[in-house]
Amino acid sequence: MIEIDALRLERRFGRFALARRRMTERLFRDGLRDRRVLRALAAVPRDLLVPEALVGRAYREDEALPIGEGQTISAPRTVAAMTAALSLEGGETVLEIGTGSGYQAAVLSQLCARVVSVERMPSLAAEARVSLARLGVKNVVVHEGDGTCGRPTDAPFDAIVVTAGGPRIPVALLEQLAPTGRLVGPFGDRGEQRLLRIRRTRAGLYEREVLGPCRFVDLVGAGGWAA
Repeated sequence: MIEIDALRLERRFGRFALARRRMTERLFRDGLRDRRVLRALAAVPRDLLVPEALVGRAYREDEALPIGEGQTISAPRTVAAMTAALSLEGGETVLEIGTGSGYQAAVLSQLCARVVSVERMPSLAAEARVSLARLGVKNVVVHEGDGTCGRPTDAPFDAIVVTAGGPRIPVALLEQLAPTGRLVGPFGDRGEQRLLRIRRTRAGLYEREVLGPCRFVDLVGAGGWAA
């Protein structure tokens, strides 16, 4: 669970508490019915995980925002949909591919036992560690590396979320899914991907479900697009 240092962050949390509540109310009206996910989104201060110049836009619209290095923090609706699709119950170990600002990881930290996150950009990985520590998030570990290779030393994973769009699902990630594990991520052409949910059966088969169209920044690595 996320723990907040109330003395240091009280003023800023108070400033945007109503905005976060309204954000989750919009998501509920739009069809998101997973109350655990809604509570997690209401608890995580997105305004503290975007560049200072964009703080005023953290909740104004449901939009992705640039965070540097050509990367973005996903829109709240996207984070909510991908998180809900993982069907987390609380005791899982989750692999996140693409830490970015740490927003998705912070949301996941509320809903599972442990998050292992892999970020390709060293500067973003370093910033995410600082941000997550400042928020008191203790069950997320951020690694630098090629996320398309996963984290074999920490596998298997009960769930995997891929936060960048690749041409195909990396085989390494499928192999690191635990039996009955779920993988959610965007795959397809650069211009537009489809958000997929993959379930690994106890027999070792993979069931695929298309959740809808989407568009993400490139998933770069051995199992994705070339840099």
